[in-house]
Amino acid sequence: MPRGARVVASDSPSSRHAVMHAARLRRGEDIARVRAEGVARNDKLFSLRALPTDRMTVRVAVTASRAVGGAVQRNRARRRVREAVRLALASRPEQRAGADLVVIVRPAALDAVAADVRGAVERQLATVLG
Repeated sequence: MPRGARVVASDSPSSRHAVMHAARLRRGEDIARVRAEGVARNDKLFSLRALPTDRMTVRVAVTASRAVGGAVQRNRARRRVREAVRLALASRPEQRAGADLVVIVRPAALDAVAADVRGAVERQLATVLG
């Protein structure tokens, strides 16, 4: 790479998918509302809270407590689940209704096979999004 040349973050393969970037649930008030009012679905890999909205988009927040492990383990587990959600949403047909989702990662997600994580996410999304 020539000196002074930069690689922009948008050049990475993972950032080409605007599904998750544009659909992140970021505000604390929104996350608290979903946790308080949303429908809960539990899996051994994560807990999912879903709250239907009048938007046509699905917004997602992925969290992990310290029970998952240190910062490196928590970040890895969140990335794995976030990617599974991104792939599951991208493979779904056109969304009929929107929802806000909060996914709380459990320690088992850290060591699970990626296909198992994606399968669990797809099953839970099918129950809450239809």
